[in-house]
Amino acid sequence: MAIPTTMYFIVATRFLLAVVRCDSINFYNIRPPVDATPFPKSFKCFTCEQASDNYNCNRWAEDKWCPQNTQFCMTIHHFGHHGKTKFVTKRCAALEDCNSAGCQHHGNTHHVECVSCCEGMACNVEVPTNHTNAVFTRSQAYSSAASIGQTRSYILAVFLVLSALFVLGR
Repeated sequence: MAIPTTMYFIVATRFLLAVVRCDSINFYNIRPPVDATPFPKSFKCFTCEQASDNYNCNRWAEDKWCPQNTQFCMTIHHFGHHGKTKFVTKRCAALEDCNSAGCQHHGNTHHVECVSCCEGMACNVEVPTNHTNAVFTRSQAYSSAASIGQTRSYILAVFLVLSALFVLGR
């Protein structure tokens, strides 16, 4: 009787380990926090200091609100000339910090530094690897109280127009 129970336990444990693996975390499915924000248009970024790679940076990123004097998320990616990551740094950034977006080749140390900035909640998921994605991206898709209010007004207006068309069509 002990053998079937032990086998069941081993099979169940292997199944759980296969389903709940650390490397299957979806960093793109970040939901806005439900707790109160410290100030209007508050946001969070993935944050780390010289992490070994992008995955470890995102996985162990500190969960805290960005300071009020910042508006963007910055990612700094250092890698060798063969593309192997040396380290990744991610943080909240002010507008003037983002002027350094792009890639620089450091010939004396044989590595490349690519910097990107983005606007929005935890938008710095990926690391920049070349001039195409080492950019400063500004987006107005930020979810603030004002934009939520505007969206609700828009939905209400569409509802009223559709209701009027329905009534007039009778």
